[in-house]
Amino acid sequence: MRKVPLNKEVLLARLEEIRKDLAELKVYQKMDLSEFRTGKNFAIAEHYLRRALEAVFDIGSHILSRIPGGRATTYKEIADLLGKYRIVPRNFAQKKLVRMAGYRNRLIHFYLEINEIELLKIIQRDLPDVEGFCRYIAEVISRPEKFGLLCS
Repeated sequence: MRKVPLNKEVLLARLEEIRKDLAELKVYQKMDLSEFRTGKNFAIAEHYLRRALEAVFDIGSHILSRIPGGRATTYKEIADLLGKYRIVPRNFAQKKLVRMAGYRNRLIHFYLEINEIELLKIIQRDLPDVEGFCRYIAEVISRPEKFGLLCS
């Protein structure tokens, strides 16, 4: 069976989206809760976090589509399979990516339950996990053969 190469342009565009989203989110890391609750801060932060997480799982899905047997049907499965195929370390997949997948689903399906305290805590605590994911993917792009992949 012929290997389909990763589309480097697609992956780089998604990584750039994540970087832009994280830059926007970092503004909120230093805010206290009362400031975060003012104006449109909550809505804007929610928007950028959702976009970043969507890009994370778009990247994961794209990579897995190039691995025989790597197709996933859920976001948590994308996280698990990225660990299984060593695209990211297993521990990172199980402890970080699975949580990201769950929160991505919460942002999309249970958005009415999300409050300012929860979102601000995630922004203040968990953005380095998204940055870590980006570093793992940058390595996949620069050394695809290490992962049994091709890159165009």
